Amino acid sequence: MATADKPQSTHAEIVAGLGEHLAKVEPRNNQVLLGIYIQPERRASGLYVPDKSRDEDRWQGKAGFVLKKGPTAFVDAPENGVYFHGQDVSPGDVVIIRVSDGFPIDLCGYHLRLIDDVAIRMSIGTDPSIVY
Repeated sequence: MATADKPQSTHAEIVAGLGEHLAKVEPRNNQVLLGIYIQPERRASGLYVPDKSRDEDRWQGKAGFVLKKGPTAFVDAPENGVYFHGQDVSPGDVVIIRVSDGFPIDLCGYHLRLIDDVAIRMSIGTDPSIVY
């Protein structure tokens, strides 16, 4: 669980917090491992974000940082009618997902989600705060 002593508002914070454990995790097939974005206590505007809202991000977060992807993620599968037309994601990219998609995982106190490549709705660069 992300707590005040384990921030989860940047890709670098999640990667640093997971440390060597992230190196041992290997998504399979077309799975993508995301670190779910949890809003900081204060937004850039100075607006305070209540703890209840921040805690809800763990379960209802719709933005995540790509941490790793499986070997067949974003690979065309014509036999299944799946074509990506060159679309892909890289570690550090911020993506938007439907809240109900994916498999939630807590690893070393960080909230992650394992999701199918086709369930990623869009990429939004590297700043997840623009969706809140």
